[in-house]
Amino acid sequence: MATRGLVVAKNGVAATSQPLATAAALAILGRGGTFADAAIAASAVLCVIEPWNSHLGGDAFLIVHDAQTRKTLAYNASGAAPKSASLASYRAPLPIHGARAATVPGLVDAWFALHQRHGSLPFSDLLSAAIGYARDGYPAGPRAVKKFAEFAHLSGLEALGTKTPTLGELVRQPDLAWSLEELAQHGREAFYSGAIAQKIVAASKGHFTLDDLAAHKTRILAPLSVGYRGLTVHCQPPPSQGMILAQELALAEGFALGELDEDERTHLLVECKKRAFADRFAHLADPEWHEIPLERLLSEPYLAKRRAEIGESATVMPSPTRGGQGADEGQDTTYFLVADKNGNAVSFIQSIFHNFGSAWIPEGTGILFNNRLTGFSLDPKSPNVLAPGKRPAHTLNAWLATNPDGTLALVGGTPGANIQVQTNLQLLVNTLDLDLDPQEAVERPRWQHSSDGGNTGQSEEGLGILELEDRAAPALFGELVERGHDVRPIGGWAHGSAAQLLKVLPSGAYAVGSDPRCDGQAGGL
Repeated sequence: MATRGLVVAKNGVAATSQPLATAAALAILGRGGTFADAAIAASAVLCVIEPWNSHLGGDAFLIVHDAQTRKTLAYNASGAAPKSASLASYRAPLPIHGARAATVPGLVDAWFALHQRHGSLPFSDLLSAAIGYARDGYPAGPRAVKKFAEFAHLSGLEALGTKTPTLGELVRQPDLAWSLEELAQHGREAFYSGAIAQKIVAASKGHFTLDDLAAHKTRILAPLSVGYRGLTVHCQPPPSQGMILAQELALAEGFALGELDEDERTHLLVECKKRAFADRFAHLADPEWHEIPLERLLSEPYLAKRRAEIGESATVMPSPTRGGQGADEGQDTTYFLVADKNGNAVSFIQSIFHNFGSAWIPEGTGILFNNRLTGFSLDPKSPNVLAPGKRPAHTLNAWLATNPDGTLALVGGTPGANIQVQTNLQLLVNTLDLDLDPQEAVERPRWQHSSDGGNTGQSEEGLGILELEDRAAPALFGELVERGHDVRPIGGWAHGSAAQLLKVLPSGAYAVGSDPRCDGQAGGL
């Protein structure tokens, strides 16, 4: 039984990782704003009050569904390495902190690209709540207290208003309020060529140029779509890891998962995961620089060959070759969804990669920058090798599913770096194979598999560690061990994800679930 009630509403819904962001989205919907308007408002508030997860100096990936045209598009708002970031200018390991760890930010451009196509309210209205929280302060919640304390050793975070907030303390960020007001008054140009851009370039001391910022653009593309249980699931195309989710689903489609015992179903999904990740590490890169054989990887002959490799026992896969990258794929991100009364929806994920990103805040801006440049390889043979103007392979992905007639069916996603695509697979299986409602689906005990040792230690070469929440049935642990998996229990709610999930009911109303593994909240009108 779920610990939270299922939210059911018909005039618009939002589900985010923070109640204040959900409230901001619902307020915009209540004023007659579109799903896009509400999403921008929520995104901006999340940057202000969850700076360890995302910020204006980060990236975003969106899947957008237009109910009128029944078209679904993918927004890729990831930024490129600046012109100064040549392979010769870096040595392993890539820096985690400081300006040189950052790529050009894409989130702000995504706001304006989304608003241009689907917004209705003035852009300044959409930033009003975020500006208020930055200027007048937001009350620090338990997670903020914990995160700031955990990373108090990082220099430069003073510009976020505090380093050690107490519960309920008002955290004010006047520099960030200034930046948001510049965007409200002067639009996109303030960030990519105007007053904010000037401060970024000056503070970066040669890492960024005005040309680097001005050259950025959000790519609006056809999603990477696969069929699953009668629906079409729209995933993020490269350089996002959405290709993993697409391949996992395409492999899982060949098994009658709903008819299997829990141990066999889990075993098969973990094995599908292993194969999809192997192909990701072999091929994923910026598609504008490297051809990725998606058609072959998602073809039925190739999928059938991969399924045939899966037996009754865990298989040892070659360890992923990261080409100079560390095993750490970042820890924090934020995911949310919004749908309006007309059936339009967005699946939205934004991030600065690691906790507090690069910990670099250009003076006078209050803007925390990403450290996504660490997502590149320094191996010249890798398709994901660092190069100026190139985008790194990206963990961020979001998904959305439509019915055969093109109408909206499901929206979902989660933070969690490499765990994202594993969680999203389980959300879809829970919903479509096990027929759980969205709240039940997000609360069900989850597993996470790591090829490089997971959170609990090192594994046999190539086997990986399978971590499973200890709320799962006790017998499941032993059954998976018998199948050859290296299984480790983790806390009942310790899985590294925080999902939000929406289902459109036959009546047209929305049913929405929000994960208790974070401070999230679903709400509706």
